[in-house]
Amino acid sequence: MLAAEAGVSASTVSEHLAKLCDAGMLSVERHGRHRYYRLASPQVAHALEALAQIAPQAPIRSLRQHTQAHALRQSRLCYDHLAGRLGVALMRALIDIGALKGGDGNHHPDHAPTDRLSAAGHDIDYRLTDDGATILTGLGLDLDALAARRRPLIRYCLDWTEQRHHLAGALGASLADRLFELDWQRHTPQRRAVQLTRRPRRTQRRPRPRSRQPRRQQWQRDGVDIQ
Repeated sequence: MLAAEAGVSASTVSEHLAKLCDAGMLSVERHGRHRYYRLASPQVAHALEALAQIAPQAPIRSLRQHTQAHALRQSRLCYDHLAGRLGVALMRALIDIGALKGGDGNHHPDHAPTDRLSAAGHDIDYRLTDDGATILTGLGLDLDALAARRRPLIRYCLDWTEQRHHLAGALGASLADRLFELDWQRHTPQRRAVQLTRRPRRTQRRPRPRSRQPRRQQWQRDGVDIQ
């Protein structure tokens, strides 16, 4: 698949993948005849996002290239959590319904002097509220287990395409995994892009501290189709 996507031979791809693994940028798992590659760490993901930001804009010469670029901007994975318009909209929705507090999801350079585009943020202290804990527990997340990990529960990144915050940390990764499990989103063949499904499976009924209508309206304003 990688060889076909890049337009090179399989042997060339294998050689490049081996060099990236030797350099510590990729890790590989072997399962029978197959090998599965992934970014070695969140730091590698952030470095790639930063390089993509400063790299010269490649001209789009085909409908396929345009479609791929649009898909990555619409919704993608930043290492193991959601980014792009979907990730930013999800973060803003959690803020709007009172699940997160501490910031508004936007980048304010005057109040966040050390935050940089395409990198993990540090200047804003987001916190999970009681309402947020109720909502996410009802969605199927084990918050106690997440809090017991060495990884911080809540972090954020400054999204390189949207220039706003998307949710990272253990909570962001677990939420992304849960949305895949519920079939609310799926992987696509286009690199890191993900795709919302049209008919998500229902979860167990859970208490609703507030109406879901503001969240739906916010996602629609941000250009994300959740029908």
